[in-house]
Amino acid sequence: MSALLATLMAAADPSAIAVASPEAAPADTSATAPQAGEDIVVTGARTEGSQDYTIPGQTTATRMNLSLRDTPQSVSVVTRAQIEDFQLNDVNTLLGTVPGINVQAGETDRVYFSARGFDIQTFQIDGIGVPFAFGIQTGSIDTAFYDHIEVVRGAPGLLSSTGNPSAVVNFIRKRPTRDLQVRASAQYGSFDQYRGEADLSVPITKDGSIRARAVGAYQDGDSYLDRYGLRRWVGYGIVEADLGTNTTVSGGYGHQDHKSRGAMWGAIPLTYTDGTPLNFDRSSNVAPDWSSWNVIDRQIFGDITHRFGNGWIARASAIRRATDENNTLFYVYGNPVRGAPNGIGTDADGNPAGIASYPGKFRATTRNLTMEAYITGPVTLLGREHEINIGVNRSAQEYVQLSSYDNSTIGNILPYPGLFDGNFPLPNFPTTFSTDPASSQNTHTRRETVYGLVRLNPGDGVKVMFGGNVTHAKSTGFSYGANTDFDATRFLPFAGATVDLSRNISIYGSWATIFNPQNQLLDINDRIIDPIEGENLEVGLKGEWFDGRLNATLAAFQTRQDNTAEAAGIKTVDGVTRTYYQGIDARSQGLELDVGGQLAPGLQVTGGYTVMRIEDPGGRPVRRYVARNTGRLNVSYTLPMLPALKLGAAAQYQSRIISPTGLGRQGNYALLDLLAAYSITPNVSAAVNLRNVTNTKYLTATNFDGGYYGAPRTVMGTISVRY
Repeated sequence: MSALLATLMAAADPSAIAVASPEAAPADTSATAPQAGEDIVVTGARTEGSQDYTIPGQTTATRMNLSLRDTPQSVSVVTRAQIEDFQLNDVNTLLGTVPGINVQAGETDRVYFSARGFDIQTFQIDGIGVPFAFGIQTGSIDTAFYDHIEVVRGAPGLLSSTGNPSAVVNFIRKRPTRDLQVRASAQYGSFDQYRGEADLSVPITKDGSIRARAVGAYQDGDSYLDRYGLRRWVGYGIVEADLGTNTTVSGGYGHQDHKSRGAMWGAIPLTYTDGTPLNFDRSSNVAPDWSSWNVIDRQIFGDITHRFGNGWIARASAIRRATDENNTLFYVYGNPVRGAPNGIGTDADGNPAGIASYPGKFRATTRNLTMEAYITGPVTLLGREHEINIGVNRSAQEYVQLSSYDNSTIGNILPYPGLFDGNFPLPNFPTTFSTDPASSQNTHTRRETVYGLVRLNPGDGVKVMFGGNVTHAKSTGFSYGANTDFDATRFLPFAGATVDLSRNISIYGSWATIFNPQNQLLDINDRIIDPIEGENLEVGLKGEWFDGRLNATLAAFQTRQDNTAEAAGIKTVDGVTRTYYQGIDARSQGLELDVGGQLAPGLQVTGGYTVMRIEDPGGRPVRRYVARNTGRLNVSYTLPMLPALKLGAAAQYQSRIISPTGLGRQGNYALLDLLAAYSITPNVSAAVNLRNVTNTKYLTATNFDGGYYGAPRTVMGTISVRY
């Protein structure tokens, strides 16, 4: 490796450096409305301090700092301005505003995310991938820590070992500023929801070469759902130092505590046994008040970046993530019998039929350590400048889940609709958690990847990329009694190109392969689902106007994924009930429009529309719980005649969704949110956010034959102070 790097460094021509680094965003040409703050962090441009809804460049797709137009994939950005305007305080609300992303809240505290028809099972933090412990996000994620979020739809190709087969969601942390910066806000809204947030950045040395930042937020409140409430507090601290003029080092710690009450594990059955839909209130909840998800997430992280004098950059980073869960939960399964008293009847064999109870107590720990190092920079060949990126990544994760059951409370038939009273008593759970492999999990996974990319410049306005990675993935352990061992190595190639058609328009294309092991989801025969394999092809047009302050993409895509896990039913063995899965071979095809940035002075917009179909190899629709058509639009406008006033609106639309069995259904619906903000002084502002203005009633998801309704019309008021 050292010999190769020496050769590449020698090939670089210091006199012909013109490639932007991750620390140097394109210069802003507007004197009145800067696109980004003066400080540029090692992961990309800082967006705080700007009112723009786009950024000049991103590093998520390739580790190279490319403009959105030069990236041969669809990219969406949620900047700090948009987060604050629409009060996108958690990741579920935030991703619900991003074109092409589906947020499927099948339970109150666990959420599925998908893009282009397939699941997102990994988030990145400053470019470092941290997979979900069980293929699903447990507990909420607060956005107070983050400057902005970059979303690259489609398989990431080069970085697939730390990305995801359907999309990469990269959270860019806030970094310290060289000058003193103080911000604070207080919120209060419907259902006694309140939140306080504070953000302090200070220079430790006079010149700001050593600087620190601390962020904290606390929120608590009830809900439109009976008995449900959530308390979440987060804290974040980071110190950054310049070791000379070319080297920057940083380290920090993040902590999040999520604790709910009256929380649903699973959700409400949607039909009677004969398939007739149930009719229940939006506030309905099957969980008693003692049912709770308690998730603590801790992160220690650090990175070091060195800028060589000839345009080359080397960066190494690491993140240690520790998640602990201590959950006491209440689950129900089955369906009420229509026409029977309290919905309780008998099945064809004369056994009691109806909605049955399944409480459980669980303790789970996840320990993940991910490290990455890469070097990127320009080389001159045949009189033209090209770019090269080489990197290595290693991730190790341990997931352990233990369980405790009071068998006397499992399988009790509950009255319908009386179970909505939430009066099921707290079971007498054993004080010792079971380590029986049949009712617990213990998996160890490891991934090692070497990746590389060459971005060639064969002619003016033409860029061609070739690269790929070699990934070794290994797992050992068990999940509910089934062996989860696997050991596989794959080479995953990637190719992309952009061609400028005019000053503002480019045509692009990319192709990437997919490989993603699944080591915790079991089929009906207690075997782990085979790894996801496939490919992603995307072509389209990209536009860039106003020096990059407005970006748009029109893409046509085709994604094939084999063995994608889909819930297929519930089975009970030795008193332990679990969901079993089946591997689905599917192909999604569609068109996607994305736009973001400034349409006119004071008018900011992000949004897009996705239309697609998802079919199996025989042409039959599959994964019908993923909406085929989705639309997103977020607009804010600062009035020229009254610059202290900002007005805005956000709309989300999705087409119908259907559960795997076809019993649960949600038709097309649209939501509308409004905002109004006023700067009382240069340092004090007030805002009001109104969500679901039309009070639309809708199911949040139909991934299973159970669900619950989303929030009704709500209002939130905010007072903000900054210095």
